[in-house]
Amino acid sequence: MTDTTIPLDGDASAPSRWSTSTWLAVVSMAAATFALVSAEFLPAGLLTPMAADLGISEGTAGQVVTATASVGAVAALFANSAIGKLNRKTVLVGLSALAIASNILAAMATDFWLLLLGRAGLGIALSGFWSLSASVVARLVGVNSLGRGMSIIFVGVSLATIAAPSIGALLSDWIGWRTAMAATAGAAAIAMLLQLVSLPSLPAGEGTRLGDVFRLMGRRGVQLGMLAVLLLVTGHFAGFVYVRPFLEQVTQLPATAVAWALLGYGVASVIGNIAGGRMADTNIRAALATTGTTLGIAALALVLWGSHTGAAFGFVALWGFAFGTAPIVLQTNLSRAALDALEASGSLMVVCFQLAIAMGAVVGGYIVDGLSVAGPLTLAAILSALTLVLAVLQPRS
Repeated sequence: MTDTTIPLDGDASAPSRWSTSTWLAVVSMAAATFALVSAEFLPAGLLTPMAADLGISEGTAGQVVTATASVGAVAALFANSAIGKLNRKTVLVGLSALAIASNILAAMATDFWLLLLGRAGLGIALSGFWSLSASVVARLVGVNSLGRGMSIIFVGVSLATIAAPSIGALLSDWIGWRTAMAATAGAAAIAMLLQLVSLPSLPAGEGTRLGDVFRLMGRRGVQLGMLAVLLLVTGHFAGFVYVRPFLEQVTQLPATAVAWALLGYGVASVIGNIAGGRMADTNIRAALATTGTTLGIAALALVLWGSHTGAAFGFVALWGFAFGTAPIVLQTNLSRAALDALEASGSLMVVCFQLAIAMGAVVGGYIVDGLSVAGPLTLAAILSALTLVLAVLQPRS
């Protein structure tokens, strides 16, 4: 497979059966997704011990998510123009190497600023990968199989939501948050090896200029897609980054029980990932409405009844299902509005996603430090519900 060259434009016809080499290439992309998203989501399970070790508040510790997202948003704007004519396989392998180095630096950080520097490097790796993901998958499996291919890629996201918060919480309680952070470097190394072995050569085309990215923003479908990302993802991360303090202080769960609750979130997100792919292919308006409504209900229900252990476990799992549907619904929605410019639309997707993560983490941090641990979840419910308006405005498909 490594000697094969795939041209810039993937086969538009969707093959009825993928070859073994195609499967391996797509799986290598899913492995990279797992490694990158595990590192991105990890602070949700490490927040309490990380804050205590570094001598900072939990709201301040939550800004490691902001650092990753802020740098990622800026990097995404320039990602496609910066990589220019570089072979996309070379770029993807390099991004995995950057993720390894960033995670090691974060694990070894002796103060908050070194931790932020490590997380900033992760932001660059994330933005570069996601900017290229849709176009690379389309070239591997064909444009007509983009939804199927992206569903497999997002399995990595779902598995990461299982592994990162829950296992991270357990590891931080048993052997420290730094070991949990270092484990993500190992996952990135495995992904890099898989990419080296299985990805074909992916030569660049003419490249994407920054002006091309901005011109896409004139399309109504792209505008609605970007707004959906901003609302839904801001709401999610405003609440989810601080879900461990909520479960500890309101539900009064010990660290082990928090880990089990987050495991339930992750398992439910895998189910949501499968459901989201099917919903997006069937009716994107219904998919947006279902995702926003379900996430909003889960967040609000936690605020109202989260003091009860059973309710907390159930609604955290419902939240996991809702956000499991979100990435593939949002990505497919935006990609459909720009099938002729997948790399450029991928950049816009990353910019919006990372800006939303940063805004959610910042606002949630202020609320949790200045108001209550339930405040960020209320904001998550409100912003998630607003996606219903976008679902109504979305063109029928």
